[in-house]
Amino acid sequence: MASPVPSQQKRQPKQRLWIWFAALALFYSVWLYLVINQGYWQQTTENWPMAVAMLFGSYAAGSTPMGGGSVGFPILVLLFEQSASLGRDFSFAIQSVGMTSASIFILASRQPLAWAMLKGAMLGALVGTPLGIWFIAPFVPELWIKMIFAVIWASFGLLHLYRLQEITAHSGMTEISERWDFRLGLWLGLSAGATVAATTGVGIDMVIYCALVLLCRADMKIAIPTSVLIMAFTSVLGVGVKLLGTGLTPGVFEKWLAAAPVVALGAPLGAYVVAKIGRKPTLLVVAALCVLQYFWTVYATREQLGLGGVLLSVAAVAACLLALEKLRQLGARLVGYKTAKEEAGSEE
Repeated sequence: MASPVPSQQKRQPKQRLWIWFAALALFYSVWLYLVINQGYWQQTTENWPMAVAMLFGSYAAGSTPMGGGSVGFPILVLLFEQSASLGRDFSFAIQSVGMTSASIFILASRQPLAWAMLKGAMLGALVGTPLGIWFIAPFVPELWIKMIFAVIWASFGLLHLYRLQEITAHSGMTEISERWDFRLGLWLGLSAGATVAATTGVGIDMVIYCALVLLCRADMKIAIPTSVLIMAFTSVLGVGVKLLGTGLTPGVFEKWLAAAPVVALGAPLGAYVVAKIGRKPTLLVVAALCVLQYFWTVYATREQLGLGGVLLSVAAVAACLLALEKLRQLGARLVGYKTAKEEAGSEE
């Protein structure tokens, strides 16, 4: 068995949480200026249900490999019956606050990260996300956006419901080389940024997370903070691309104003709490909700899908699970490869 890379150093690095508090003070100053000085108080209070919904969404964003949009998207699209485009743009916008706040907290508290893969994924997302927003997302029908979200999140939920014990048992991380990790992150960031993130506003974090826990057998204390940072980067990038292009879908800004002050604290709180109580309880609840939202989506769109569409969505979930299982098997082979390489080196 390959010797794991320690997830934490024996001597804890010095935390710099004042950076996070300073960022929070800056954000709330800007928010108060918009709400009070610019006269957006009424629009903010009218959208209070989004603030309530994002109480849980922001906690999940900081404590699991799911962005806050993973809750915001189905709430808007399924419960409030808004367009999938609005759900996607809201996901980008709200995560640009919540996930960024959580990322600053993670960096300031010096949590361990898979830096090589993260750098590659950020570079890939930098290219893939704008290309996806410009050339792929505009041509994806609303129904497809809903089903892409439902299928991917159902697969993620099912994976954790039957593999959680194994995933949470990982310690350290199987590293082949920094160059290999960087290249893997680059291609994952490019492909996920251009497809799932550009289409739904979320998902690149889950792609990187799955690669880390299934392929690299990474400790969740490494995988989840890394996934938070890539989603924060992609969300800010997505909002910037949208604002410089066609703009955000009407209604996003008002909902963002209501939910932003909640997620700015909720996501870092999630990152802090799970460090104290563990991630299993939260992940089990979130995994179950991921599966539940799939059935909710299928039921809500059953007339549009028809029997053929429903069966196709089931097949898509099965295909995603098969791909994740293959990734897990490849991870086991990589562990064996590294073990053999280390044993050969020790014999020489």
